[in-house]
Amino acid sequence: MKKLNVIICGLVLAATVLPAAAQTTDTRESYQERYERMVQKGGASGLGIETLLNRWLADYPDDADALLGKFLYYYSKSQSSQVVAKEQKKFLGQEPVLSLADSLGKVSYYFEELFYDEALFSRALREADKMIRTYPDRIDLRFYKIAALTGYEKENPDQAVAELRGLIDYNAMQHPEWTHPEYQVTDDFFVAAIQEYCVTFYRYGTPASHEAFRVLAQRMLDYYPDNIIFLNDMGSYYFAVKKDEKSALKYYSRVLKLKKDDNTAIRSCILMYRTSKNVKQEKKYLEMMAKYGESESDRKSSQVRLDYLNGKK
Repeated sequence: MKKLNVIICGLVLAATVLPAAAQTTDTRESYQERYERMVQKGGASGLGIETLLNRWLADYPDDADALLGKFLYYYSKSQSSQVVAKEQKKFLGQEPVLSLADSLGKVSYYFEELFYDEALFSRALREADKMIRTYPDRIDLRFYKIAALTGYEKENPDQAVAELRGLIDYNAMQHPEWTHPEYQVTDDFFVAAIQEYCVTFYRYGTPASHEAFRVLAQRMLDYYPDNIIFLNDMGSYYFAVKKDEKSALKYYSRVLKLKKDDNTAIRSCILMYRTSKNVKQEKKYLEMMAKYGESESDRKSSQVRLDYLNGKK
């Protein structure tokens, strides 16, 4: 009888201990490792990713990588790709994957374009807002959301620009201690990140994207009026987009007062005056490039052009 009691007690003990052992929480690191393996194999919305993320967040509700993974899951799942025929030779700054002419010689250009499921994309944005609320000073999380909006809105980036303007305002007025999992976030880092979006919108080449380019450059100048990068951007906007030589020169001149050897401004002025056939002014800036050119090739080619305009052989 005593032996039977021992066995029964052992079974009761096992019944209370084993379920607890079976429910042992995985570590953050183990979740991260499994997630990375699964993403590498099947992508951000691959088989089993959602189940893993749900378990991860149940154990660690505020884990930044898990929150990011949830956003990426819905963003990736919202996307589908199609090859679409268009009349223009470029779409969002990209070359076509294929071009074909019909029997009458009319050419159609084919581009690979991403389309988005509205419900899934909306869910992705909600997940993005959640991770930003949880980690408001993780600048990379904010850029993930902005990149998603940029992809979704394509040539009309209204929401993306609104987010970027808000980010610029927040940075200038609140002076947050930004963090990033890979980089030290300096003023130069922030400027470079905003400029990357300016360049993207400029390359899209649509009226709305050009306006987005102007709005962002001007917003940065509102806070940093002597920033050469955005002064040059505004010069490019008025020269290349608006064909307004006078306004463009105003910005390029400000750049050259701040940095007399700025090659971007000098090169732009050369091109501007060559286009308008103003030889006198072109020669002025060619002389500057011949002196201040960053490369030997720039200096030599400018001198050759200058000699030609001066009638030298």
